[in-house]
Amino acid sequence: MTKFYLPAVLIVAGLLLVGCTDTATNTNSNTNANMNANMATPAATATASPAKSRSEYTEREAQEAREKAKSAGETIGDTLDDAWIHTKIVAQLIANSTTPERNINVDVVKNVVTLRGTVETAEAKAAAEKLAKETEGVTKVVNQLKVAPAAKATPKTAGNAKPNY
Repeated sequence: MTKFYLPAVLIVAGLLLVGCTDTATNTNSNTNANMNANMATPAATATASPAKSRSEYTEREAQEAREKAKSAGETIGDTLDDAWIHTKIVAQLIANSTTPERNINVDVVKNVVTLRGTVETAEAKAAAEKLAKETEGVTKVVNQLKVAPAAKATPKTAGNAKPNY
């Protein structure tokens, strides 16, 4: 009877061993990653992708950019070029760690870019201007950025501190 069980046990053990040593990768993880990368979020579709070329930029995207710019106190001219330039510059400012996009207003009228706002360093001011000048379609940059170091929080004075009881 052991002669019968021993070969059966060896066969089952061999099959288990082969199953455990399968080193194939999980192709579902790649599929899921690709599907997630292709899914657009509503915020991402609100304005043009910074990688989008001028010829792919639509009037609808330009109108959305104008509305968003207006709510931020910025101005975009009536041309498709002006809206595309604005979108490109804002996207580049966001991506650039040395330029604080939230503090820089970008106006674009007739391919002329005006930068307004306050930055902390002269380097940030120069970087924003350089970025705008290097953007395709820009004919002139007017840099009205002001340099002012960020206000530091004042420490609490000893007289205002509450005692710990």
